[in-house]
Amino acid sequence: MVGLNLDPSHLIWMGADPIAVARALGPAIHHVHGKDVRLERGVVEVNGLLETRPIDDVAGRAWNYVAVGCGRDLQWWKAFFSVVRMVGYNDWVSLEMEDLTMSVDAGITTSVQALQQSLSQ
Repeated sequence: MVGLNLDPSHLIWMGADPIAVARALGPAIHHVHGKDVRLERGVVEVNGLLETRPIDDVAGRAWNYVAVGCGRDLQWWKAFFSVVRMVGYNDWVSLEMEDLTMSVDAGITTSVQALQQSLSQ
């Protein structure tokens, strides 16, 4: 058996649509990350999505990992999790905190609150 990890943040910065990918993968999804990314306005339009700057150069990068809900809004996350569940995944969502614009505690709190509001019970 082969299963896939669906990490929406990587798909977003590569220009893919995580919701469309979830539909295409369906039952092959065996793990899901709660991880967001923000495309930085004014930078991504000039530099594109292929980022070569260091991860800690948050002001100069075209995209940055951010707490859940700080890249895509909660309506997007609700749609994402609705489709993930619709195609058969109803298991753990692993939070991966890599937001360098806030403290670890603030990023975890922000992400957990966003995930709680986005996941149907």
